[in-house]
Amino acid sequence: MPALILDAGALIAADRGDRELIARLRVAEQRGVQLRSTGVVIAETWRDGSRQAQLARLLKAVDVVAVDEALGREAGQLLGRSKTNDPADATVVAIATIGDRILTSDAGDIKRLVRASRRGIHVVSC
Repeated sequence: MPALILDAGALIAADRGDRELIARLRVAEQRGVQLRSTGVVIAETWRDGSRQAQLARLLKAVDVVAVDEALGREAGQLLGRSKTNDPADATVVAIATIGDRILTSDAGDIKRLVRASRRGIHVVSC
């Protein structure tokens, strides 16, 4: 089953209580869709755990992929091919497989990275 990959914009929106986004995530979870992100994206969004209860709850349901050397190299290659410069976005695309959906607030750069990946990944704006 395809996964729903969350970028920093999606996590920030959830942390801010965006009702539409939270409803989407609940539906995905009810349907058994795996939620996935990367440690780099967490670093981009996590600031003060005492003030981010909403995000902390969400992260309990998210498979957070560690960025090791292989994933880092793949993300770097995507950055080079796409001529973009956000390593967090590149890791999001690098962990996505055919049929996955990436939930993003930055569809432009993500779409460029997806094209560079040459995989059938769907981009959904939040």
